[in-house]
Amino acid sequence: MELSNIEPQIIWKNFSKLNAVPRPSKKEEKVIAFIKDFGESLNLETTVDEVGNVIIKKPATSGMEDRKSIVLQSHLDMVCQKNNDVNFDFETEGINMEIDGDWVKAKGTTLGADNGLGVATIMSILESSDIPHPALEALFTIDEETGMTGALGLKPGQLTGDILLNLDTEEDDEIDIGCAGGIDVTIAQNYATEAANGQTVKIEVKGLQGGHSGMDIHKGFGNANVILGRLLYKGLQNENIQLISIDGGGLRNAIPREASAIVSVRNAQEFIDELSNGLRTEILEEFTTVEPHININIEHASSAEKALSESDSKKIILTLKSLHNGVYRMSPDVKDLVEASNNIARVELQSGHLKILNLSRSSVDSSKDSVAEQLKSVAELAGMNVEFSGSYPGWKPKPGSEIVQLMEKIYTEKFSEKPHVVACHAGLECGIIGANYPEMEMVSFGPTIRGAHSPDEKANIRSAQKFWAFLKDILANIPKK
Repeated sequence: MELSNIEPQIIWKNFSKLNAVPRPSKKEEKVIAFIKDFGESLNLETTVDEVGNVIIKKPATSGMEDRKSIVLQSHLDMVCQKNNDVNFDFETEGINMEIDGDWVKAKGTTLGADNGLGVATIMSILESSDIPHPALEALFTIDEETGMTGALGLKPGQLTGDILLNLDTEEDDEIDIGCAGGIDVTIAQNYATEAANGQTVKIEVKGLQGGHSGMDIHKGFGNANVILGRLLYKGLQNENIQLISIDGGGLRNAIPREASAIVSVRNAQEFIDELSNGLRTEILEEFTTVEPHININIEHASSAEKALSESDSKKIILTLKSLHNGVYRMSPDVKDLVEASNNIARVELQSGHLKILNLSRSSVDSSKDSVAEQLKSVAELAGMNVEFSGSYPGWKPKPGSEIVQLMEKIYTEKFSEKPHVVACHAGLECGIIGANYPEMEMVSFGPTIRGAHSPDEKANIRSAQKFWAFLKDILANIPKK
């Protein structure tokens, strides 16, 4: 669907074109080619660096040549999540979009507004002929969602801009000046399997709203892996359990919406009745307000031949119950900012092979390390292997910078209210880029998006209009060098 009748038409036109191109993280070949062709079609200097980032340069408009130069930056990849009942292939299909009141959303999948609206906005500036702006460098990075390898691979000297405007935040009244760093913590172990000695039961948690594991981590949303762990732990109290399989969550930066386990127990009906009438009811009551669609099913399942031993199963269940999930520490320096957190993002047990994927975040490196070390300690007590990878730095706020003051002034005059100047708990690429460009001033802002990283993702139409007007005024008022 092309969103041709809503304003600003130029942005929604480009967003529609972008969303017709498959762009999963780490599989961005098609969208890299799309953006490269776009830049070349405008006869603008266009390059693709060795990791796949696309840089398009546009000279200043007449009379703006003496202004500080600007880097406009967004990432090309998107989180690929869909509802279980939706048949969709993110590697071959374009996103199916629809308008719902004042919102644009997708049909049962993530929308890709994170960060596709930023990409489409930059495309719109590049192709415009009537928007005043200084010299521009458009930086389209790859793989932001699953490792930030595009930003990490960006070399010093590739950019010359004085100010970077990152268009990748999700509240239109916020000006972001700092963000959290992160580290992937992967717990793994291989176990021998043996004959399943009992009756087979399936435990399934679904219907949670999920969300962004940074921006939404403090909201009390249910984590399907954590809830599944609670149910399994409760089941251990009166029953020996043999784990057959676990399948919970997906991407590290998405709060898990669904998780299931298949187990072998000696008295299936008693096990089902005890959990269904006890902890299941308590959990549903706990989450009545924040997770109105939560659904927990505990039922008989088809028999399985192989399972883990009762002792190995107990170690896994106790580990899953012990790993920290959610807010680890609130910032003592920035009001209402989550300093450190962990998301138990993915739990997979299949044929004796266990993997537990976590994303730990913090705006302070020492507390990021503390979270990761806590997870490592718990897992190693259970005899599991732990690997740290994908570490990236946070972005230290500079609230007094010239660009921040300019944006505050423009926002206040234009919208008759003061913006919220904040640091966020999400991972933005500014910290990584800033490591190679320490003199570059940086700010992140964007239109309002809800439910990012989940199939409920939606972008606000009026907010996109507000964001577009704000950006154009910023570009027109960039100070002289």
